Amino acid sequence: MGITENPHPSTAPRESRALSELELPPVVPESAENIVEIVASMHDVVATRLAHPRRFRASQLKALERMLEAHEQDFVDALADDLGKSGVEAKMTEIDMVRAEIDHAQLHLSEWMESKAVKIPLALHPAAAKIEPQPLGVVLVIGAWNYPLQLILAPLVASIAAGNVTVLKPSELAPATSALLGRLVPQFMDRRACAVVQGGASTSKVLLEQHFDHIFYTGGERVGKIVARAAAEHLTPVTLELGGKSPAVVMDGSSVAVARRLAFGKFMNAGQTCVAPDYVLAVGDAARHLEKQLSKAITGFYGKNPLASRDYGRIVNTAHFQRLVAMLGDGDVVVGGGYDEDTLQIEPTVITNVHPDSALLREEIFGPILPVIAVDSFDAAVRFINARPTPLVAYLFSENPRLQSSFGDQVRAGAIVHNAPSLHLAVPSLPFGGVGASGMGAYHGRHGFERLSQMRAVMGKTTVVDTLKAVYPPYTWAKSKIIKRMM
Repeated sequence: MGITENPHPSTAPRESRALSELELPPVVPESAENIVEIVASMHDVVATRLAHPRRFRASQLKALERMLEAHEQDFVDALADDLGKSGVEAKMTEIDMVRAEIDHAQLHLSEWMESKAVKIPLALHPAAAKIEPQPLGVVLVIGAWNYPLQLILAPLVASIAAGNVTVLKPSELAPATSALLGRLVPQFMDRRACAVVQGGASTSKVLLEQHFDHIFYTGGERVGKIVARAAAEHLTPVTLELGGKSPAVVMDGSSVAVARRLAFGKFMNAGQTCVAPDYVLAVGDAARHLEKQLSKAITGFYGKNPLASRDYGRIVNTAHFQRLVAMLGDGDVVVGGGYDEDTLQIEPTVITNVHPDSALLREEIFGPILPVIAVDSFDAAVRFINARPTPLVAYLFSENPRLQSSFGDQVRAGAIVHNAPSLHLAVPSLPFGGVGASGMGAYHGRHGFERLSQMRAVMGKTTVVDTLKAVYPPYTWAKSKIIKRMM
């Protein structure tokens, strides 16, 4: 059944949540000719300024909202089919996250679109200057499989709000969600301004050969480099939301709340979350206490047999499952460790005594395995983090304001979060993005709007009175003194 015998086999069958009632056609990759035609037509639409007016942007945001409302259960079923997500988790982490982005954009769209006056040096008066947001044009959004709805539609919200037209490329590793998006998006959205292109790596290759005005990619570092290289051929700006090994430093391992929050952030979506705590650095004797509390928290969430829990998902495919199972031998399993190859499930697992050169510490785990590493001090934990590539987020579990301040000062990460893993994604006014190896660019709320806009400089100066005579040549000694004083 499993790659090795599962020490904790399921005792209850999981209810099938297939999408037979949706009668979705299989995902058919677009031909290269169709892709070229789609992108060309999008550029033609940009020339008409169709997506620029506020009324059009608002109507498209409303249409996206209606799509989610009318087909919420269809999306829940698709996410269950692709990743085994429970209905509550699918709504909370995917559908409701996108709805929150839509609501926030609808509330602030007029404000975001306004030009903003800026001050002008006195020497240049009379004049006026402002910054005005302008649409970039055609945006390509390449989604990820772990949150196949949220990570394709949240960037779409930003693109719509910014007045762009958008090509969506859902992940082929989440075929049910991809097929559903391919069916529903053309029904609800203006087809001239939003297209869904489906397929695998070959489809992405053809897409990346086209000219876009911005490319938004969510996924791993390896493909992120491919996207960046392809974009460079057209001097296309990119937003890369990657990931990396996000650490969690725990000062008090005996805290029930800390263990619960760690377990919630780590094992949601079966650990397949880019901001999940990738490993724990437990300071002093915190590791010994934390192991016991994590065991209790996991049992409290998923029962004594997590593989039978309706609230616990599965690994996306066999390749990722086998990669994760191989990691189980890289240390001592103190909690969990069971798995079932037939259902592609691995129990929430805690591992200690991890070898420094193991895959668990070299690679982003992206699964339900949590290494707990004992360190002597807070400073040792900071050194451990800083000796590795920059993570997407770094967590500190401590109520000490001095340590919180020191952690933020010393640790470089896309985000610094205290005592609440993953929750910063639910705040639309906070930027979400990486730095260094964890990505470039940020979005959510206004940050997404500005990321997918050109913040254009506009300046005007009257010719009725020519106040620039002092800076025209020829440059006499007196003029040079005046210019120096003006500047």
